[in-house]
Amino acid sequence: MEKKANMAKTVKMIIAVVHDHDAADLLEALTTEGFQATKMASTGGFLREGNTTFMIGSDEEHIDKVIEIIRENCKSRKKTVAPMSPVANSLEGYYSFPMEVEIGGATIFIINVEKFIKV
Repeated sequence: MEKKANMAKTVKMIIAVVHDHDAADLLEALTTEGFQATKMASTGGFLREGNTTFMIGSDEEHIDKVIEIIRENCKSRKKTVAPMSPVANSLEGYYSFPMEVEIGGATIFIINVEKFIKV
């Protein structure tokens, strides 16, 4: 009787923080390509704007494809923001003139998964 080699796949967790504006397109693109994702609302620091955090489990061999999908759907862009009132915010985050800032894009973390169980 021939014995089959135990080929355990390496599972990764991709955590991608994206701008809310890009979230719907990214989720559609991921599911179209057969990837499952958990989507959570989150808030950014400097502009205090909404972000969406995706958790995507994937075999190591599909990591590059997921990153490609994220790149295609989460483009960075420039935005001019109006001055913030010191009344609405602490003086620490106060700025008194319009600023051009870069928004969008994605911050991606890839971590090893010790165990993956789907029930």
